Amino acid sequence: MAGSDKRKQSLYFPEDMLKEIQEEATRQDRSLSWIVQKAWKIARKEIMKYPSVNEFPGEDDEREAAE
Repeated sequence: MAGSDKRKQSLYFPEDMLKEIQEEATRQDRSLSWIVQKAWKIARKEIMKYPSVNEFPGEDDEREAAE
């Protein structure tokens, strides 16, 4: 990680998901934090494709039609 900024943050996971993450961390002999960080790095490009809560499906189409 760039710079090693270590801010503490609480994250909440459904019990079943947390159990899976813990099992994988144990299997890999890694921390929960390491597993979640790697999962984010792998998934972030896909997640960034999701619209924000302020975006509406088809909004771009309507703007283009008005121009």
